[in-house]
Amino acid sequence: MPTVHLVRHGQVHNPDRVLYGRLPQFRLSEAGEMMAQSVADYLVAEKVPVKRVIASPLERARQTAAPIAAAFGLPVDTEPRIIEAGNVYEGERLQSGVKDFIHPRNWWRLRNPWKPSWGEPFTEQADRMWAAIREAAAATPDGDTVMVSHQLPIWVARLSFEGRSFLHDPRKRECALASVTSFVFEDGEPVSMTYASPAAHVARS
Repeated sequence: MPTVHLVRHGQVHNPDRVLYGRLPQFRLSEAGEMMAQSVADYLVAEKVPVKRVIASPLERARQTAAPIAAAFGLPVDTEPRIIEAGNVYEGERLQSGVKDFIHPRNWWRLRNPWKPSWGEPFTEQADRMWAAIREAAAATPDGDTVMVSHQLPIWVARLSFEGRSFLHDPRKRECALASVTSFVFEDGEPVSMTYASPAAHVARS
């Protein structure tokens, strides 16, 4: 049964605390590079039969995919459908975290959390992610595919699979940096999911 592993990219070098979204110039930090290697080491140690590696077009995703692809002697393919979610806050400095989102000047952006009104609709994220995931599973039926994406699209894909509401608290997402959310396919359909965080030791150091 083919499995598609959704890997969140590693830590990003972002000293100015910018909500970088789809901005192109953000790359992995030194810790992020260690996280990416930790994912590669984990997949090798677990003897995961990786036959294809795919990344979002953004640099941090391609950097995370690089050591994984190298570990299995594979190229890195690019898939635009697994890119980060669009967000009206992109490029803004968020010095105080969540407090910046709920400042009165931003209330108009928060008028519809079900859509959400501040960015790409959850339903559109789920649709594009699952189209790419299903296509990847069908294209490599005799092995596993690694797809390096971003936290929100991965989490939305998981919520869709589990039949849960898209409305959620971002602080409670189970999608750590360089984590692996895996979907097993049977007869063309996802039938089970597992989650692992092989770079947790880097995040704690």
